[in-house]
Amino acid sequence: MSTQFKYLFSPLKIGKIVVPNRISFSAHLTNFAVDCLPSEKHIYYYSTRARGGTGLIITEEQSVHPTDRAYEKLIEAFKPEVIPWYKKITRAVHEYETKIFAQLNHNGQQCSGAYSRLPVWAPSAIPDVLFRETPKEMEIEDIQEVIEYFCKCAIHVREGGFDGIELQFGHSSLVRQFMSPLTNFRTDEYGGSFENRMRFPRELLSEVRKVIGDDFTLGIRLCADEMLPWGGLTIKDAQEIAKVLEATGTIDFIDLTLGTFYNLYLVGGTMHIPLAYAVPLSSSIKEVVNIPVFATGRINDPIIAEKILANGQADMIGMVRAQICDPNLAIKAKEGKLEEIRYCIADNQNCYGRVGLNRPIGCAQNPFVGNEKNEDELNLPKTKWRKRIIVVGGGPSGMWAAKIATIRGHNVTLFEKEDHLGGQVAIAMKGAGREEFGVIIRNEVAQLKKLKVPVVLNQLITPEFILKEKPDAVIIATGSKPKRSPIPGSENNNRVFNVWQILKGEADIGERILFIDYDGHHQATSTAEYLVELGKFVNIVTPSLFVGTELGPTQDLYMSRQRLLQKGAKFTSDIAIIEIKDKVVYGINVYTNEQLIFSDFDTIVMAMGNEVEDKLYFSLKNKVEEIYRVGDCVAPRKVDMAIYEGYMVGRKI
Repeated sequence: MSTQFKYLFSPLKIGKIVVPNRISFSAHLTNFAVDCLPSEKHIYYYSTRARGGTGLIITEEQSVHPTDRAYEKLIEAFKPEVIPWYKKITRAVHEYETKIFAQLNHNGQQCSGAYSRLPVWAPSAIPDVLFRETPKEMEIEDIQEVIEYFCKCAIHVREGGFDGIELQFGHSSLVRQFMSPLTNFRTDEYGGSFENRMRFPRELLSEVRKVIGDDFTLGIRLCADEMLPWGGLTIKDAQEIAKVLEATGTIDFIDLTLGTFYNLYLVGGTMHIPLAYAVPLSSSIKEVVNIPVFATGRINDPIIAEKILANGQADMIGMVRAQICDPNLAIKAKEGKLEEIRYCIADNQNCYGRVGLNRPIGCAQNPFVGNEKNEDELNLPKTKWRKRIIVVGGGPSGMWAAKIATIRGHNVTLFEKEDHLGGQVAIAMKGAGREEFGVIIRNEVAQLKKLKVPVVLNQLITPEFILKEKPDAVIIATGSKPKRSPIPGSENNNRVFNVWQILKGEADIGERILFIDYDGHHQATSTAEYLVELGKFVNIVTPSLFVGTELGPTQDLYMSRQRLLQKGAKFTSDIAIIEIKDKVVYGINVYTNEQLIFSDFDTIVMAMGNEVEDKLYFSLKNKVEEIYRVGDCVAPRKVDMAIYEGYMVGRKI
């Protein structure tokens, strides 16, 4: 074991159990449920992280009552049918040293009746900012019914072989809504004063503790700060709540979250939010309680986790996306193999980005997520026939294809025309706040070096070269390039540039910039932000309803727009550019057809998307017996698809 992790790999007693180390795979939705029951995917998803060395797993939230159906694929813990599935999950996890808790929740107002066809229940008839459905204000008998259902679910959890229960009192929970003056406007004994607002959580904990007994671990996930300037719970409120609940003797730990659906970007912070951004909150809670306190929030590095523990800021470290990205993070850290860890970049494309759209969870950098039953990087099947393979293109797709094919036993050489690997990632990471995107390159270069894959840089591959080399198989990963603008007057105009030219420093830009955005994603917003940080005035023009239309699912929309506006950018929406003529740009309102003229600018920057770079592929097609193309040279998309296709081809050959 590595000696640098004195605290991270020390055991922790939580209630009556001992967790072998301080790494937690905290609760997060997967959308793996089938008919509102756990599925086989859950078994392998959790057991893979257990095999990877995590000390504690906390399942995704599980609904405790029929009125709580916030998402289509939510596990309904009140059904007796969950118990056999629970036993399968806990048995699989317990094959290793890992402990596993079940998280139980009622989402309250943060829900809709679309799936349940029942009214939403909440402390008060206040619609949630995201779901926007007016709930029913719960009657006393409703409150008692929910408590009874929590207890029923707790019994199911215990019978299912779990080591403990986490009750959700956090960002998305009925309990928080009772505690917060932001959402509780009741005038009876469950509303008004702090004491009254604490009545429901105290009664809930008391009853759950009665049914599970004193020998079963019970804790809460507490919202440490709603982070709202107009009211709601603050860290001082959370400290008082923590003290009150610890004093009841019913809880064994406090796990922490922050924010609400008003500021969901704080729940799953992207790379624009600092690493370990919520640790000051866990530190504040630790000041007032003696039971273990869990910290989470962009903690993706075991070195950071060790420092948090050493500083006494938390007792357990939630590393969620970090272990979605690399299920073996814990064991790699324990063995001192930090260079082999695939570090999460919090781009949120396939975790939050997929789950929020009702799709099964994934990971941009880990194409094995959801397919753990069949394989992962530790058990890829070896090839029966060793082939000599040439991979052309050193972007994410090419690097993954080379890596997977090499792991399987092929003889692979990777060629790249530039003097570095990374492809478009090396360009995208130059956008404002996108530096961490480059960790993708670091992760895969480290793997190629470990596998001793020959990498040839500064070599432009021609069809003649491939035909002369006569490889057994060729993988073309030549990527894409900025799309030629269809706007009349944009070609051969020395004032018009694409985003690549801007980020690579190839453009002679003026002080006032008209930024034409047909992308709606980071290619546009991060480049525009890069320009405003250079001190340029930027007017972003888009035919869409608003700037950044594609950033919502990844939790980047709010803060991207906030940063751009605070730094002086101007937004002009609903305008399609139809012509560039001399020093005048003509636009048209897509709804009214009203013409708009732009003339007060020095430079035009276009984010128009990309087009394939597929000449090499088609020049070799039907001339090479086994040829594949992957990534953007198939169709320009995001990095997740490039990596996935590289993996699939490396797996197929």
